[in-house]
Amino acid sequence: MARTPAYREVYQSLKQQIKEKRYPCGTLLPTEPELEQQFSVSRTTVRKAVSMLAADGYVKVTQGKGTEVLDTSTVQKLNSITSITEALTAKGYRVTTQGMDIRKTVADEQVAQALEIPEGAEVYQIQRLQCADGIPIAIMTNYLKVGQTPGLESYSGTFSGLYSFLEQKYNIVMREAVEYLSAVAASFTEAQLLHIEVGAPLLCSRRISCNSLGVFEYSVNKLVADKYEYCVYLHGREDSRSEDKSSKE
Repeated sequence: MARTPAYREVYQSLKQQIKEKRYPCGTLLPTEPELEQQFSVSRTTVRKAVSMLAADGYVKVTQGKGTEVLDTSTVQKLNSITSITEALTAKGYRVTTQGMDIRKTVADEQVAQALEIPEGAEVYQIQRLQCADGIPIAIMTNYLKVGQTPGLESYSGTFSGLYSFLEQKYNIVMREAVEYLSAVAASFTEAQLLHIEVGAPLLCSRRISCNSLGVFEYSVNKLVADKYEYCVYLHGREDSRSEDKSSKE
């Protein structure tokens, strides 16, 4: 059996210590020389392990300051289709749903446009208050096309993660999605549900998701802004030179 690379062992050890709160959110990891001595590895190994932690949203490296431990409970990568529930669970938090309502309703203009259906058409509406370790963190509203999930309303209160539930119960897998992020102020009702001040900043996520048959879901999620973070992975740049060349031809 191949031996685990040293940088991965350091990465796994530090990640576990962060999860166990040995390095609480906001504190700094030991310096590179200290980590070299602690794990008996080279500086290159330490830097590779720390870069992996940073890529996974566990730490932030700031020149002149050090490596700060982040609030890993609420980092969601945007390079794959994951749900808020899956992002929280992957970070070791106990995710619970404090109240759920599933019912059929009619699509308003915004929902109809997102789902590419006529306004007034029937859709499923799922409303939930999602908590991480008992602390309310997100108000979630999902709209699904009817027809592919018969009897969905009978499962109210039986799941926390919608995507995993759809996969297991209806064999529905999200293939691609478009997500829009914006900032909004908490209304009175939202503030009461999330235990925050009225007008406090919320991160609003609007997502349109497709399965193998096309557009299937439209979601509007409002999350406590200082408790949740999205991580977007960017790779390379389009070659603008080729565009300039074609425009001249």
